[in-house]
Amino acid sequence: MFKNILVPTDGSALSQENARRAVTFAKETGARITAFFAKPGYPVTYYGEGALIDPTSPEKFSELAEQQARENLAFVEQIAGEAGVDCQTLSLTSDVPYEAIIEAATRSGCDLIFMASHGRRGFSGLLLGSETNKVLTHSKIPVLVYR
Repeated sequence: MFKNILVPTDGSALSQENARRAVTFAKETGARITAFFAKPGYPVTYYGEGALIDPTSPEKFSELAEQQARENLAFVEQIAGEAGVDCQTLSLTSDVPYEAIIEAATRSGCDLIFMASHGRRGFSGLLLGSETNKVLTHSKIPVLVYR
């Protein structure tokens, strides 16, 4: 039924558990996995009285985001490989994670997006929770919500 399943990850324990469930589901259905990580864009700093200045250059920030993407995607690749499930990876830079998830699924030819139902707020939960609701609302690709 499903041939290519997009699995967004942010590296949190919840997203790792979601990835494990997605790999199991993919194995049972004979599908492959496309693991996805949305890299944050460089934060724009506004200078003014009382402003904090981030000493990180855009290049350094991009390098750190790429490293984080590689680490998080490597986890999904590893568990998929151990289960004998074909896995590709993709990361895009976006400050709007739900849009990036839908774009990644479309670009990769995915026919299902596999997401967790409960995420965390803040940086560690960029891809889950409220993002799941936004993906459900805006995606034309079916979304399976793991609880």
